[in-house]
Amino acid sequence: MPEYYTNSNNEGFLDFGIREQKNTILHNQNGFSAVFIKKEGLIMKVRTRFAPSPTGFMHIGNLRTALYAYLFAKKHGGEFLLRIEDTDRERYVEGAIGLIYRTLETAGIIPDESPMNPGNCGPYVQSERKAIYAEYAHKLVELGGAYYCFCDKERLESLADDKGVRKYDKHCLHLPKEEVERRLKAGEPYVIRQNIPTEGTSAYDDMVFGRISVDCADLEDNILLKSDGMPTYNFANVVDDHLMGITHVIRGTEYLSSTPKYNLIYQSFGWEIPQYMHLPPIMKDAQRKLSKRYGDANFEDFIAKGYLPEAIVNYIALLGWSPKNNVEKMSLAELIENFSVEGLSKSASIFDEEKMRWLNGQYIRELPFERFCALAKPFYEKSAVAGKYDYDKFSALLQNRVETLGEIPEKVAFLAEYSPDFSLTLYENKKNKTNAQTAKPILEASVKIIEGLDSFNIDSLHESIGSYCEANGIKKGAFLWCFRIALTAREVTPGGAFEMADILGKDECLSRLRSQLKRL
Repeated sequence: MPEYYTNSNNEGFLDFGIREQKNTILHNQNGFSAVFIKKEGLIMKVRTRFAPSPTGFMHIGNLRTALYAYLFAKKHGGEFLLRIEDTDRERYVEGAIGLIYRTLETAGIIPDESPMNPGNCGPYVQSERKAIYAEYAHKLVELGGAYYCFCDKERLESLADDKGVRKYDKHCLHLPKEEVERRLKAGEPYVIRQNIPTEGTSAYDDMVFGRISVDCADLEDNILLKSDGMPTYNFANVVDDHLMGITHVIRGTEYLSSTPKYNLIYQSFGWEIPQYMHLPPIMKDAQRKLSKRYGDANFEDFIAKGYLPEAIVNYIALLGWSPKNNVEKMSLAELIENFSVEGLSKSASIFDEEKMRWLNGQYIRELPFERFCALAKPFYEKSAVAGKYDYDKFSALLQNRVETLGEIPEKVAFLAEYSPDFSLTLYENKKNKTNAQTAKPILEASVKIIEGLDSFNIDSLHESIGSYCEANGIKKGAFLWCFRIALTAREVTPGGAFEMADILGKDECLSRLRSQLKRL
C-alpha cells in the first residue's frame, strides 16, 4: 500500500512512483519528513539501490557505489535497497551473497529492503524473478520494442567483420508474423532482442556528467531474454528498477554509453526514466583500475589487516567526492549530512593506501581504550606473545603508536623472540656514552634494585632507579639505555624501559638481566 503524506499546505499525496527532477519536502502522519520527487501531484520517495553480482569479495569500487547510493538516499530521507543480480551463473561464486551481506553490515550500510529484509517489491534476487522478466519481455515484443530471434550460432558467427566484430543485422525482425508464430509453436529455441531504432539519438542528463547522447545507429539489438529464459543485465536492470520504484540509479561510468538503450526500453513501456548518477572509476595507479580480477585488496582484506570499518568507509567516501567544508574525518552520520552531488568529481580517483592508513590511525587514537583493547586482542592472540603477557599493558603503549591493528604482532614480537646472545654493540650509545663495559655495573645495580622491590610496577621502578642514579651520580639516560637493551635486545621499542620492564614482570626481568651479566 502506498504511504500517505502531506506537504506544508496540508495537501495529501500518495507514494505512487511518479518521478520528476523537482524535489519537495513532505511530512507523513508520524512526523517523518523526506525529500520526494513530484509530478502532477503524485510523488515518490527517493529510492536508490545497490545491485551487486555475487562473484566474490566486494572490492573497494563496489563498496563506494553502495556507499554513495546509501548516502544519497539517507541525505534525502529516502530508502536504500539491496538487490542481488545473479543471472550470470558462470561467474557465480558460492557464499558470495553472504559476503555481500556481511560487508554491508560491517560497513554500517544497512539496506531498508533486501533479500534478508524484504519489502513489497520482492523477490530481491534476480534468479527468483525469472517469470517476471519473461512476462515483460513478451509484452515488450507486443509493444514493438523487441522481437523474437531464432538465429543459430553459425549464422551469428557469419556476421563478424574482418576484425571479428559482430553486430546483429535485424534479420529476425523482418520475419513474417505467421512464420514467427509457427516457429514458436514448434518449440524452436529463441532469444528476445531489443528493437533499437536505426535513426535518431537517445539522450539523457546525468547528474555528474551532464548531457549524454548516443546515435541509435551505434547501438546493437542486444539480447534481452536468453534461450534459457534468463534475462541479460540489459533488460533485468530496467524491469527491476521500475518495479522496485528506483528513482535514482547510481553506478559506474562503464554504463554511461549503454544507458541510452536502457532508456529506450523505459520509453517502449511508457515508464518514467529514473535519474542517473554515474561514478568514475577508482584507480590503482594512473593506468590501471582497482579490480578484484587482478587480486586488488577488497574490504575484508583491509579488515583482516587491521583497518577499522568506519575508517575504510570514511576514506572511500572521499574517493571522488569532496565535502564543501573540506573536512576529511567524518562519521557515517556526518557523511550523510554533508553528502552532495555537487561535490562529485568527473575524474577517476587514485586509491592511496598510505592516506587510508593515516586516517585509520586517527580513528584508532580516538577509540575508547576498552574498545581498542577488544579490537587488538585477536592480533595479540596471533602474535608471538600470545598468552604470555598482559595485553592491556601493550594496548596502553600501542594505541597511539599504530596506524592499523595489523601492526601489533610485529611491534610486540620482539619480547617473545628475545635471544640473550644479541650483539653487544647494542649497548653502545654516543649520546649517553655507554657500551658493554659501562653496562655491566648498571645491570648489576638493576638486579639488586629489582630484587629489593616488594611491589613491582612502573612507579616503583621509576622511583627506585631514579633514586639510585641520583645517589650515585649516574646519568639516568645512560642507566635506562643499558637496562632497556638488556631486557629487549632492541634499539627501538614501542615503550620506554619502565614500560618494557612492567610488561615482562619481575621474574622475567631478573632472568634476562642475569643472562646478560654472564656475558659481560
